[in-house]
Amino acid sequence: MSKTAEAISVAKAKGESVLVGYFPAGYPDIQSSVDACVAICEAGADVLELGVPYSDPVMDGLVIQEATEEALANGFKLRELFPIIEAITARVSTPVLVMSYWNPILSFGLEKFAKELKASGAAGLITPDLIPDEAKDWIAISEELKLDRVFLATPSSSPERLEQAAKSSRGFVYAVSTMGITGAREDLDKAARQVVSGVNLSETGTPVCVGIGVSTGDQVAEINGYADGAIVGSALIKAYQHGGLNELTNCVTDLKAGSTK
Repeated sequence: MSKTAEAISVAKAKGESVLVGYFPAGYPDIQSSVDACVAICEAGADVLELGVPYSDPVMDGLVIQEATEEALANGFKLRELFPIIEAITARVSTPVLVMSYWNPILSFGLEKFAKELKASGAAGLITPDLIPDEAKDWIAISEELKLDRVFLATPSSSPERLEQAAKSSRGFVYAVSTMGITGAREDLDKAARQVVSGVNLSETGTPVCVGIGVSTGDQVAEINGYADGAIVGSALIKAYQHGGLNELTNCVTDLKAGSTK
């Protein structure tokens, strides 16, 4: 079992809601992002999704866009990702999945990126704009290095595509709750349940976590009723912006507990 899937399994066995927490690397600066990520993990997140700031974040909503733009403006470079991961994994045992668009990885060099990812202590990679059909090289090297790879499943995916995402992913499948960009929404699309059901029909046993628009403890609890976990990003960044590490920690605690305080 992958490190990510194991963390999900352990939390579920305890009867807890599974929470995947997102935060951008280098936001607002290198050390602050490390401290924020450690706080997210220590407050109870089961998996950390560490975002790579990118100049063309086609799936990201305004909150994440502005945060990653600030990180880039403050000088973040992709090579700094690996020391950030090392600093986080030296302090917590929570699985760290890097979320990155594919172009920065190609520019860096896939093999070099994968090997540095492994050496830094990361569990694997989430690739929002890479489909399994075009991921032959990544699948091969992730198998070699035993890195998790998370592909997206969307409301518009055919049954065949959902099955392919399930079979190609390791760690979990990222079920997109609604078509569009990330950001907190009051209501999650019912399509999320259909995506999860479609992935589960593949009978691969790959966990399914739901993201895009998840922002409250009630939503986290609801999602955990039909999926294997909930992914939250914008709400965590907002909490950090409003009240630093203290409010960020409280936000994670409330999300994990299913509270809307």
